[in-house]
Amino acid sequence: MGTLENETGTAVLRRTTSSPPEKNWRTWLIGRPLQTADAPHQTIGKAVGLAVFASDALSSTAYATQEILVVLAAAGTVAFGYAFPIALAIVVLLAVVTISYEQTIHAYPGGGGAYIVARDNLGERPAQVAAAALLTDYVLTVAVSMSSGVAQLTSAFPELFPYRVALAVALVLTVMVVNLRGVRESGRAFAVPTYFFLAMMFLTVGAGLVRAALGNLGLVPSPPEFVIHPSVALATPFLLLHAFSNGTTALTGVEAISNGIPAFKEPRSRNAGVTLIWMSAILGTLFLSISYLAVQIGAVPSEAETVISQLARTVLAGRGPLYLGTIAATTVILIMAANTSFADFPRLSALVANDGFLPRQLTYRGSRLVYSRGIGSLAAIACLLIVAFQASVTALIPLYAIGVFLSFTLSQAGMARRWWKIGHLAPDVEVQERGSSLRHAPGWQLKMAVNGFGAACTAVVTTVFAVTKFAEGAWIVLLLTPALVIVFFGIHRHYQVLAKDLSLEDYGAPPHVHRHRVILPISGVHRGTLAALRYARSLSNDVTAVHVSIDTAEAERVQKKWERWGDGTRLVLLESPFRLMIEPLLDYIEEISAQRQPNETITIVVPQFVPRRWWANLLHTQTALWLRMALLFRPGIVITDVPYQTA
Repeated sequence: MGTLENETGTAVLRRTTSSPPEKNWRTWLIGRPLQTADAPHQTIGKAVGLAVFASDALSSTAYATQEILVVLAAAGTVAFGYAFPIALAIVVLLAVVTISYEQTIHAYPGGGGAYIVARDNLGERPAQVAAAALLTDYVLTVAVSMSSGVAQLTSAFPELFPYRVALAVALVLTVMVVNLRGVRESGRAFAVPTYFFLAMMFLTVGAGLVRAALGNLGLVPSPPEFVIHPSVALATPFLLLHAFSNGTTALTGVEAISNGIPAFKEPRSRNAGVTLIWMSAILGTLFLSISYLAVQIGAVPSEAETVISQLARTVLAGRGPLYLGTIAATTVILIMAANTSFADFPRLSALVANDGFLPRQLTYRGSRLVYSRGIGSLAAIACLLIVAFQASVTALIPLYAIGVFLSFTLSQAGMARRWWKIGHLAPDVEVQERGSSLRHAPGWQLKMAVNGFGAACTAVVTTVFAVTKFAEGAWIVLLLTPALVIVFFGIHRHYQVLAKDLSLEDYGAPPHVHRHRVILPISGVHRGTLAALRYARSLSNDVTAVHVSIDTAEAERVQKKWERWGDGTRLVLLESPFRLMIEPLLDYIEEISAQRQPNETITIVVPQFVPRRWWANLLHTQTALWLRMALLFRPGIVITDVPYQTA
């Protein structure tokens, strides 16, 4: 423990708590708690990063071709010949998006993807639209990938079809638990299945391409039931655009790496950029190969059997061990696709919450240094969707991909705007923005053109998707996104009003000394804190303010403000390496209580601000309530709340 005293005479004690969290069922389930100092050791390399962040994009190869065929089926099997040209156009779009996001990774090494790019270059409203679109897409990714994984399973074992909803929900909860164990742990758990999937898929499509070249590939034996339409006249441009929009689900997940850059080892930007290029190359190769072979073997879209299943049993000569291995690998990668969302949804929600547009609780890391509240929220919402749509991929797909293409558009438009700003800077000028710094760079015109072209392409795809999928359910997302933005700004207004009410600007002089042993827990220094301090000093001259520090920079800010506003009242900073809030404070109170003199009473004065609207309490951690519950039955200790009414 160190003691400091500055020129104002305020004593500041800095100490680190040695008490680790108690072992309980969560320790057994998700592992031992990690200290904040362990964070740099929880980063991952390129090979594991591919498993963590690319599983969503790679898994889309399992259903993207089928979704193209579902639409083309309206014009009969002859129209299936358009599937490969459509897939080729989608891969060209993939290349454009990849180049754009590779630039984003190097421009914004702190991560955040479309949200940060839009916030810094387009403004707060486009940023919140990007956030709402991406968060919605991450939830749908979990629901779609789990439902598609179960569909692969029921293709191989039809007797499991009635239990598909329960299986999908159970898989969501399993992936949630794995992710609660930490980024490095989940990456290691999923690395082997990812590379097993790649091996099996390249074996399958490789064998299929060789057999096609030799002319002995053949057609699907005993294909699932399919109603054949007699005419190809219905293959209109609208139908082809509809099929194209369905197939663009193959691009979902491309943005994931740009959101998760902080999870990579140093040099982060380079490792993330290389992983993005690996992912896009693999994705494009597999998607084109599967689309080509599906047409060659006469695969048909069916809820009863997936296109991948038909391809595997045609190429691998029946339902033998290799077929089962391919289906198992595909099922696992589809389940793991949800892992990308579990990696990115909590990070993005924490960024948005840190800006004050979501509840602040989403910024807190759990015992394994992951945003556990975000992980739990994602799992709960995804399970509700799976139950509501009965784990049907076809029913969920219309809701899917609009959000991600909207975020693509905003991200690339933001990057184009960024290059324009860079191009208009003097060579020796550097401008610091919230997410990055701007310096003049040669060749900015070409980079702006690339991002502008990408923004135009993805804007067209977003429009096509919205129009062609509107009646099938896309209208839900088109209404949900602006509704979420409205909610975000409502939360933001609450925090702004609260900050104004608690501000010490133009507040006057610090409270004077009035004159029992009093402990004053504080989370920050604001008007509510000073109201509690004034009350504490009316009880006794022996007042100790206590702040539990889980963030060094925040503790420094609290110390500086306390030196000005604490009027000489001593401050104890409890360093909490495990980011626990209540436990270090309870240990400190227990230590003081053990030294208590006869007939001496310890009073805990707890500042508590009370919003005028009841629902606003959901946006705060309610530390006073938890502390009161923890201390209620401790003898010789009085707990006093000092409410401070706010807007």
